[in-house]
Amino acid sequence: MKYVVLAFLFAVVGCTSKKDPLALPETIEEAVASNYRSSENKQRDIYRHPVETLKFFGLTNELTVLEISPGRGWYMEILAPFLTAKGRYIMGIPVADKPYFKANEEVLNQWMAKYPQVKVEKSIFSPPKTIKFPENGSVDLVVTFRNVHNWMVGNGERQAFEAFYKVLKPGGILGIVEHRADPSQQDAIGKSGYVREQDVIEMAAKAGFKLVGTSEINANPKDNKNHPEGVWTLPPSLRLGEKDRSTYVEIGESDRMTLKFMKPKN
Repeated sequence: MKYVVLAFLFAVVGCTSKKDPLALPETIEEAVASNYRSSENKQRDIYRHPVETLKFFGLTNELTVLEISPGRGWYMEILAPFLTAKGRYIMGIPVADKPYFKANEEVLNQWMAKYPQVKVEKSIFSPPKTIKFPENGSVDLVVTFRNVHNWMVGNGERQAFEAFYKVLKPGGILGIVEHRADPSQQDAIGKSGYVREQDVIEMAAKAGFKLVGTSEINANPKDNKNHPEGVWTLPPSLRLGEKDRSTYVEIGESDRMTLKFMKPKN
């Protein structure tokens, strides 16, 4: 009889100790594996290496983090739950004056409505004209993923980097992942989506940043960067549809630089 009782007790303990599937993640690994993320987004982890990338940028769950242009929330699904308990997550989103921006913001709003326990703050990022961030010197980490070319097309890269510098605390970090052009490519305004690594480093330096680290975490040597529709030829966009689809799927997502800058402490 005592064995039956013990078995029952173990079963009860096992049930009560089972972790809530929507418990706030406490590690980056838990955040990447969490149920706050869509299965579709998780499929892109093999190309985007979120655990390694966020660790390279120095993310911890006690930081105030500003993500620039989160799109439809690929990284938001990781960052917002991870930072809710002890840190602060802020999005810098464009003014919703275009159908594309409106559609993206609607997706973000739907996700936030689904998970009201997750804390998300909004700010405005529409360079070169409108940037409304939190107070200067209030953010530990600014991150942005595959967006530098967009600011170049809009002639707003200078204003963008200057705004990042102002909002960061002394010693704060700017982490950038961007489609990487070959050094010989001369796409001065980023229309292909590819940007030269040295150009990004110079943009940051002009705003006052110091380069403190580079990584090949998101490199893809299969990408020759010579595609009819630029980076959008490759997954996930596959802009050519079924034309040569298998070729581009085999290449995978674009070759990307991963850069870590610091705002000097004095």
